[in-house]
Amino acid sequence: GFGGLRAPKRAAAGDPRAGFRRAAEPGPAVPQGLIRAARKSGQLNLSGRGLTEGECLLRVQNLSFGAADRWWEQTDLTKLILASNKLQCLSEDVKLLPALTVLDVHDNQLTSLPSALGQLENLQKLDVSHNKLKSIPEEVMQLSHLRSLLLQHNELSCLPDGFGQLVHLEELDVSNNHLTDIPTSFALLINLVRLNLACNQLKNLPADISAMRSLRQLDCTKNYLETVPSKLATMASLEQLYLRKNKLRSLPEFPSCKLLKELHAGENQIEILNAENLKHLNSLSVLELRDNKIKSVPDEITLLQKLERLDLANNDISRLPYTLGNLPQLKFLALEGNPLRTIRRDLLQKGTQELLKYLRSKIQDDVTNPNGEPPVTAMTLPSESRINMHAITTLKLLEYSEKQAAVVPEEMFDAVRSHPVTTVNFSKNQLSEIPPRIAELKDSLCDVNLGFNKISSVSLELCLLRKLTHLDLRNNFLTSLPEEMEALTGLQVINLSFNRFKAFPGVLYRILALETILLSNNQVGSVDPLQLKRMDRLGTLDLQNNDLLQVPPELGNCESLRTLLLEGNPFRTPRAAVLARGTAAVLEYLRSRIPA
Repeated sequence: GFGGLRAPKRAAAGDPRAGFRRAAEPGPAVPQGLIRAARKSGQLNLSGRGLTEGECLLRVQNLSFGAADRWWEQTDLTKLILASNKLQCLSEDVKLLPALTVLDVHDNQLTSLPSALGQLENLQKLDVSHNKLKSIPEEVMQLSHLRSLLLQHNELSCLPDGFGQLVHLEELDVSNNHLTDIPTSFALLINLVRLNLACNQLKNLPADISAMRSLRQLDCTKNYLETVPSKLATMASLEQLYLRKNKLRSLPEFPSCKLLKELHAGENQIEILNAENLKHLNSLSVLELRDNKIKSVPDEITLLQKLERLDLANNDISRLPYTLGNLPQLKFLALEGNPLRTIRRDLLQKGTQELLKYLRSKIQDDVTNPNGEPPVTAMTLPSESRINMHAITTLKLLEYSEKQAAVVPEEMFDAVRSHPVTTVNFSKNQLSEIPPRIAELKDSLCDVNLGFNKISSVSLELCLLRKLTHLDLRNNFLTSLPEEMEALTGLQVINLSFNRFKAFPGVLYRILALETILLSNNQVGSVDPLQLKRMDRLGTLDLQNNDLLQVPPELGNCESLRTLLLEGNPFRTPRAAVLARGTAAVLEYLRSRIPA
């Protein structure tokens, strides 16, 4: 699991709130409220609950309900989420849930899958990523309605031959496995839109995959490809092609790839860039060729009229066509680490726009002085290779998540420059503090996700983000919040679940814009109903699995509350039967207990 994730507290023996569990051994409790909701919605989410046995969920005879309480018959369960637990196997009894359309068991310890999966004929999405699977049962190939199959981060060395039977598949991710080849039947996946083969051991791609006529995104990063089949060039729908970190010596030609927008081929051994490689790519906006052995850039690069980003860093380029300056959309040009001779020293620090202006000014001279100018030192522009500039400029998103990193690299913040970023996602890392440079984004930042890290205190830099509306700090090591957070007057949603709060953070009472406070799975012992009543926009308050010994009756006066979640606390009243009737009933019950 991630840092800060704790199994939910178990209610005392004989307590009807204990949820369901195996009769034999008391595993982590599953709140009965979830089960009740599942009866109505057909959806059950049990992610991140420390569950160790798939059986405790799927062997229906072990659910400790009375016979009258056969919930799985009341509404067909269509969506089952068991992600981020410790499951080592899934029971064959999964076939007792024939209405499932979504099964998500990612981030567990599964070493195999039950062949009964093949009987879930309504399944549309299957996520078994981040497990320890060595193979996929042939029976999975019977899931004819499957649209999304996520197998990344397992230990697969081969895939079943029958893969082509999954004709409705639109998304397939097999990245980060040990695959050495791809079944030829892949060619039959004519509805596939996204295919991720990254981080495997592929030496070649079957030419037949060119038959995937709907494919828009193909990721082959970090394999052992020495060539790309020429037939790939006929894939008319292809928009994004990732070939980084392979062993390519040349780029393929792309006569039919009229829609190709992004071509990433950095960290290969490409020596020659031909006019033929480029001239058909009328839609290309990103061309990333850094860390290769390219010696020259053909004049035909100016045919790429839609090019916005050109990364040629760390090659062997000694001179450039000055006509590069005429590319109308070019916003980012990386040339550092090349033995360039024709560019004056004072231009090196000035960035893309100045460089392009200079290149344009030289177009006329080029005719008179073809040899360029005397040698100048190699260029040293800041490197932005790891950064998705498209996300920053178009989506206004700065993302560096799931890297298990202790710090966010400076170049992430450098890349933002003056772009107005509204969303930051640094979740699922090993950050021990909030990156101080987040303060640089204070004029535009609205939404910050720092969940699943090791943050033990909230920095004052965060309190400078006056435009913040959404803050996610779940699964960290927080015990308190600073009073300075009162400055976040627009904050609407805060998620502090799975931290180490022993008390309700007092500063929250003074942020009157708050609409949602999520504080489940902490150790909060009490709340102040009079201060909560002043928060007239507060609609959702989640205090499940805390240490509340009593619920103050005055909480009933908090009329704005639409959702109040109190399950999994040690208080005696209100009893489970009252909690089960929902928020309005609980508030009414509490009001009835206020001393006259």
